[in-house]
Amino acid sequence: MNRSQLKRSSILRMALSGSEATDPDERGESFVLRAVRIAAVVALYWFVSITMVFLNNFLLDNRELDAPLFITFYQCLVTVGLCWLMQLVARLCPGVVDFPAVRFDLKTSREVLPLSLVFIGMITFNNLCLKFVGVAFYTVGRSLSTVFNVLLSFVILKQTTSLHAIICCGIILGGFWLGVDQEGLAGSLSWTGVFFGVLASAFVSLNAIYTKKVMPAVDGNIWKLSFYNNINACVLFLPLILVFGEVGRVASFSRLTDPSFWGMMTLGGVFGFAIGYVTGLQIKFTSPLTHNVSGTAKACVQTVIAVVYNQSTKSLLWWTSNMMVLGGSSAYTWVKSREMQKTTHKGPQDSAKEKLLPAEKENPGV
Repeated sequence: MNRSQLKRSSILRMALSGSEATDPDERGESFVLRAVRIAAVVALYWFVSITMVFLNNFLLDNRELDAPLFITFYQCLVTVGLCWLMQLVARLCPGVVDFPAVRFDLKTSREVLPLSLVFIGMITFNNLCLKFVGVAFYTVGRSLSTVFNVLLSFVILKQTTSLHAIICCGIILGGFWLGVDQEGLAGSLSWTGVFFGVLASAFVSLNAIYTKKVMPAVDGNIWKLSFYNNINACVLFLPLILVFGEVGRVASFSRLTDPSFWGMMTLGGVFGFAIGYVTGLQIKFTSPLTHNVSGTAKACVQTVIAVVYNQSTKSLLWWTSNMMVLGGSSAYTWVKSREMQKTTHKGPQDSAKEKLLPAEKENPGV
């Protein structure tokens, strides 16, 4: 086939496919624009996530106000307010903002309640871990979520895990224990913070499991779930704040009428709401696997920023523990992604087997 025949055949293929000849510069420009858009979304996710962690650490580390439950309650209250505001904006500007119309329904609230109890434990123990261990050790202190995913998936969902995934969990566990050991040698270890970190990890995993269970109650909409979850949390936090004596601490706080204090508190709630949006945005423009890798890289940068900001000196083994945790988490994400791809490309016989195992079919992996 000569050059003219090749040229004619390529033109014919383009005509049949309905595509037009595009200039290479235009294709390059579209690629560049796409790359810039993805980079902007990832940068936005990093900014919101890192800022939220440091802002929460600032609020929780306040020596004058020891009221972590009240701070978490207020952030949930801000999220509820922002949900109302977003649906109002979506109603006024339907082409600009897409947000579901949400009306409070007591029946739906009761169905979401089991998740809300887990949600309260997750955000409370997360904040308490951050309060006691600081930002630098936060990644390691709260690193066992993946390990609990495997354990709870087996205990609750009766789902087994591959050997490769278990090896990744072993690396994470090794990094966790090495990190605890190095913090102890440096004299900066808080066993209280480690305890809350382990509890936070367990509740993060439980939250993932219960989220899947209650999703049908909110029509599979994550923003509706956030609305009901935070309303329930606001109500449930009130007796906890009373029981743990935080009302008196808040009432005697010297900066209670200071607008800058409430501004920082509200900003913390706004960033807490925004992290849900930018997470979805990053997954939309990249992929779940890329999102997890981005989150791991973000955690690494976050740790470096915290160490530099606090002018701390860390040992080589301390940094090794962080790399083990982050590397094990990334490897686990990659292994699970490969396993899911294999599951997607299963043959007809395997699909028939799945029908014989309804328990496994109804309980997907976390």
